[in-house]
Amino acid sequence: MSVEGKVKLPPLREVIATHGLQASKALGQNFLLDEQLLDRIAAVPGTIDGQPAFEVGPGPGGLTRAILRAGAKLVAVERDRRCLPALAELDAAFPGQLRILSGDAMEIDARAEAGDGAHIIANLPYNVGTALLIGWLSAPWEPLPWWSTLTLMFQMEVAERIVAQPGTDHYGRLAILSQWRSDARIAMKVHRSAFTPPPKVMSAVVHLTPRPAPDGVQLKHLERLTAAAFGQRRKMLRQSLKGLPGALDALAEIGIDPQRRAETVSVEEFVAVARVLGR
Repeated sequence: MSVEGKVKLPPLREVIATHGLQASKALGQNFLLDEQLLDRIAAVPGTIDGQPAFEVGPGPGGLTRAILRAGAKLVAVERDRRCLPALAELDAAFPGQLRILSGDAMEIDARAEAGDGAHIIANLPYNVGTALLIGWLSAPWEPLPWWSTLTLMFQMEVAERIVAQPGTDHYGRLAILSQWRSDARIAMKVHRSAFTPPPKVMSAVVHLTPRPAPDGVQLKHLERLTAAAFGQRRKMLRQSLKGLPGALDALAEIGIDPQRRAETVSVEEFVAVARVLGR
C-alpha cells in the first residue's frame, strides 16, 4: 500500500523545475502534468491494485504516480537519464512498488522485466509509439499474449488508425493487426493544451484488450496478405493481390469480389482469406 499520504510529493511542475527537465524533442517527449487526467488514464484498464504494470517513457513521473496510486507493481523504462533522479524520489512515497530501468524500451524484453499479465500503460514517445505497439501486438498468443491490457497515448491520427473501421480513410494494416485478435477503442481524447510543451496535434488514449486468436490463422499469412492488399490500396484486389500466390483463389473460395478495394474488406474477411492461405 502506498504511503504517499505520509510522504508529500511536490507538484510535477516543481519536479520539472528542480531537475531541469525540459522535454526533449529528439526523444519525442511531451509531459502531462494534470494529475486528475493522469489518474483517469491509470483507471482505464480497470482495477490494477496489486497487479504488474509496465510503463515506457515516464519522464518526470506524472503517469507513474497515477499508476502507483492505483496500487500496481510497476516497472518503468526511461531512456532519458536526466529523469532518473526525479523518478527515484517516488520510491519513498511508494516503497516496494516501483522499479526503474534505464534504457531503450525498443531493446528491453518487457515480458521478462514486467512479468506475464502486466498492464502496459504509457504516454508513448511519439517517435517509437507505433513500433512498440506493433511489437506487443505481434507477441505469441498462447491463447492470449503475455500482457493483460494496453492503455497507450498516441497522436490522434495514429489512434484513429488503430480503431478504424472498413470504408474509412484511416482503415489499413494497423487496424487489422490491432483488431483481428483484440478489442480496440479510444478511451479518451486529450487536448494538446494538456501537455508541456503542447504538441502540434491532438492526442488520444487507446485501450486494447486481447481475446483468443481465430483458429487456423497465423500472423505471418495475415501480414503478407495485408501488405499486398494495402500496398496499392486504391487498386482492386485482383490487381494488388495478383503477386501473392494463392490469394486470388482464396478470394474466390471465400466469396469476396476481386473488384473490391482493400479498404472495403473487413477484418473478419481478411482473417478468412489468411486462413485459406495458411492451409
